[in-house]
Amino acid sequence: MPEPFGFLPVDKPLGMTSHAVVEAMRRSARLKRVGHGGTLDPLATGLLVLCIGAATRLCEYVMATHKRYLAKVRLGATTETDDAEGQLLAEQPIAHLTEADVARALAAFNGEIAQIPPMYSAIKRSGQKLYELARRGEVIERTPRRVWLQTRLLAYKAPYAEIAVECSHGTYIRGLARDLGAALGVGGFLAGLRRLASGAFEQMVAWQSLQSALADGTWQRYLVDERAALPHFPEIQLDAAQSQALRHGRAVRTALSAAEGSLARLYAESGAFLAIAAYQDGLWRPVKVFGQS
Repeated sequence: MPEPFGFLPVDKPLGMTSHAVVEAMRRSARLKRVGHGGTLDPLATGLLVLCIGAATRLCEYVMATHKRYLAKVRLGATTETDDAEGQLLAEQPIAHLTEADVARALAAFNGEIAQIPPMYSAIKRSGQKLYELARRGEVIERTPRRVWLQTRLLAYKAPYAEIAVECSHGTYIRGLARDLGAALGVGGFLAGLRRLASGAFEQMVAWQSLQSALADGTWQRYLVDERAALPHFPEIQLDAAQSQALRHGRAVRTALSAAEGSLARLYAESGAFLAIAAYQDGLWRPVKVFGQS
């Protein structure tokens, strides 16, 4: 049987790592290739996009999209990991804080900002992940990253602030919680997080529903194809000669032009998904080539 291909938007349960979800899917469906389009921490729930089969080669494009979250921030305390998993470091009184104070401080976290990644993150420095250094008690200077945020305070019931967040790829919501607490002068950490959307994905399959579908062999009905996953990439239909050229790694010229470096989805004369290509010097150059049909 041909290997399944596509994307599976799963509602990750509380307490599971993203890696555990991937391994459970690989084992239950007897798949060789399963990846995901953006890690969720164990204490986070919500949308985790699994990439199945050759679609694992498209994970980077699914990952590099805007995300939407519902965040719960605990004000008046800090932890070593900037979330509820870490050891409590300090507490500050917050009786003086009002909802207006929190909303006013949160307003600074809109638009493009510089954000310092948490020490407990997978960013590498000299070949080592920051969280590996942090676990050894090392704290190093981190370069701020430019990220984009749109935030809105939904409710404040001390000590918790519920915040709607839309953000660019690479934004740390733990960093937002930390920085909001610092801006208010009382400290803060991320107490809860749910991912609501990632790029084109908003609907997700409940974990229990997926388990049932895996048990009865119907799980592939939940697969989403590359058209739905990457609708922001234009679609180009090739003729037989163009398809053959692309299969051999050669660039092709089509009626569609684009900005330099733009990506597109290219389809063979049969209608089968053939490649992701980049527009350079008036030609579409293959970046990732898929099936031979």
